[in-house]
Parts: sequence; structure tokens; C-alpha cells
Amino acid sequence: MTAALTARLVRFQRPDRSMPYLQGLDEARIAALFGLTLDEYQALLSDFADQVRQAAEDLLGEPDFANAVDRLPDSRHIVALGESTTADRLSWVEILRQVLAVHRPDVRVTNLGVSGSTTTQALAQVPALGFLRPDWVLCMLGSNDAQLLSPAGPTLVSRDETERNLRTLRDLAGPVAWTWLTPSAVDEERVRAYPHFQRAGIGWTNKDIDATAEFLRALPDPTVDTRFGGHPEFLLEDGVHLTLDGHKAVVRAFVSA
Repeated sequence: MTAALTARLVRFQRPDRSMPYLQGLDEARIAALFGLTLDEYQALLSDFADQVRQAAEDLLGEPDFANAVDRLPDSRHIVALGESTTADRLSWVEILRQVLAVHRPDVRVTNLGVSGSTTTQALAQVPALGFLRPDWVLCMLGSNDAQLLSPAGPTLVSRDETERNLRTLRDLAGPVAWTWLTPSAVDEERVRAYPHFQRAGIGWTNKDIDATAEFLRALPDPTVDTRFGGHPEFLLEDGVHLTLDGHKAVVRAFVSA
């Protein structure tokens, strides 16, 4: 495995979240799962943390951003639900966490994002919401549901099932403040050209992403639209996952919504 691929896996894969039933899964054991020494693993984590801190500093240095953070609703504990866009160690949630640590240190942020999660799998996290007792939930799901299992489809999760799951997730969470974030738009050309997707025979289209986004926008709770068209710099080479600039754009959109 190349160093670049290992770094990507560490960035997106969170074994402690995808296998929470494993007891004693400390950093040394997690490092070994990636074929790394503890020092190598911690060096990668430190680099990701440095990038997140710098991203937060950049945002707080932008005109009016800090004022927008001040205007966010009062909250003591924010919990984020999501897939790889949320689980990413450079994600919008991690940047938001750092922004709040600097500017609203009384707010605690818990990231429950799991790479690869569908809306069906996310329903299993409802008990965690009851245990954590957040007063604000941020939910960014639906991209994995829209994964095409062949060029002609079908999607991994049907549109009707995605909508049912999202409604159920919200209903089971009970009386808590809730904000949806739409799945991010994809670059279909990059998706088609990405070798790993080609070998797996999978893909994504914005038509399916848009269907979920428009469904969310019609729900009663607020929705932040993260479909940033015309910004190729916001997506990695696979055309699906966000770059650090893309995550910063999500934080901007959330704070200014």
C-alpha cells in the first residue's frame, strides 16, 4: 500500500466508529490496522489536525464570518450524523468544531459520521442520540444511497427508501433542534474516470443527488444546500469527496444559513 493511499484511509476510515463494539481499540491497535506504527499514525493525525486548525483560522479571518458564528442559535451540544463527508478528519464538522472551540468554547461537538454509511445504516445511531442528548443535530446523509451499482443503476438505496429513512431518523430523534445538510454535488466526469470506481462498476449522478436535496429542502426543518456547482477545486480527484476548500465552503454555508 502506498503512503498516499494509507493517508487517505486514515483520513476517511474511523474504525472506532464503524466497529464500536470492539473494546480497547486504542491508537496503537488502530495504527496496526492501517499497517502503521503508532508514531506514524499519530504523525498523520497531527497533520490533519494542523490543517483543520488552519482552515478554522482562515474562516475566522474572513469578513463577517465571526459575526455569523455569534449569531448561531444557542446550543450546548451539537451532534453530527453523516457519511464520509462527515467522518473525514478534515471535514466540515471538524472545522466547525475548531471554529467553535476558538469563538464559542461553551459549545461541545460530537461527530458520529461513518464512512460508507447509508441512511438505512444511520438509523442504528438513533440510540446514540438518546444517550448523548444533544440539543442540536446536524445531518448530512444520502450520497451513499445514491451510489449507482452499474452505469444504468439501480441506486444502492431506492429513492423511496431514502426518503422513508430520513423521515424516520428525524421522527425518532424527538424534540431536538435539527438541521439538514444536502449531499454535495459530484463531478460526473471525474466519477466516470476514477479508476477505483471503474473497477468496482459504481458511479454517481447529480440527478440522484438533486432528488435527495430537493426532498430535504421541502421538509420543515432548516436545510443547508451544499451543492456548489462550478467549483472543481471543491472536489477530490474521485469527483465525490470534498477537498479542504470544499469543507470550508460547507462551513461557510452552514454558518450563514
